[in-house]
Amino acid sequence: MASPSAGISLHVTVHISPENLPKFWEAMHPVYEKVIAEPECTFFEIYQSPENPGTLSWVENWSQSLEWLFEVQIKKPYYHDYLAVTEPMFIKPREVKIYNRVGAPYYMVKSTN
Repeated sequence: MASPSAGISLHVTVHISPENLPKFWEAMHPVYEKVIAEPECTFFEIYQSPENPGTLSWVENWSQSLEWLFEVQIKKPYYHDYLAVTEPMFIKPREVKIYNRVGAPYYMVKSTN
């Protein structure tokens, strides 16, 4: 059996009206850039539902603990403006799940470029 790897994986899903997508992306992009610049962020990818374009999900992998995520990362000031703009767009509650990373041998990333 695989043993848990260091770090956690944060899975977030938001539901917004499709007409708000341009405003959402405008608010998301600077936060995305700041998050991926954090040395503890090891992976970040955003997904969009083909059937419901306003349903967006993303996965963030972090090399630190859950406690660190809540005590350090979530308190970063750059989230404030993003949340102030995007939370009113939500048409359903945000869904958040946190998982421990399993890691090797169950980890693989291929470049598609």
